[in-house]
Amino acid sequence: MMPRFSGAAPLRPLCACALALLIAGCASAPPAPPTRGEPPAPGVNLSGFPLPYRQGYADGCASATGAERKDAARFGADGNYRTGWQDGLAICRKK
Repeated sequence: MMPRFSGAAPLRPLCACALALLIAGCASAPPAPPTRGEPPAPGVNLSGFPLPYRQGYADGCASATGAERKDAARFGADGNYRTGWQDGLAICRKK
C-alpha cells in the first residue's frame, strides 16, 4: 500500500520561507537623504571660503534668477551659509 501525501504539506515550508523573505524585504531602511557636496562653480572665485559659505552663495545666486532656494534651518543657524546666501543674492542680482 502506498502512503497518502497531502498536496499542500510539502509546500508549507516553501511558502513560509517565501513569506519571511517578503516581510524582510519590506523592513529595509529608507534611502539616506542626499548630501550636499560642492556647489557648482560660480563666476566668482570663492576658493578661500568654507563650504557652507559656498553652498549659501550658490543658493542665493540661484534665488536671484528664479524661485527662492534657501535652506531655512541652515540660514538661521549657520552664519557662513547665511552670509554666503546674502552675498550670492546681492551679487547675482546686479548681473
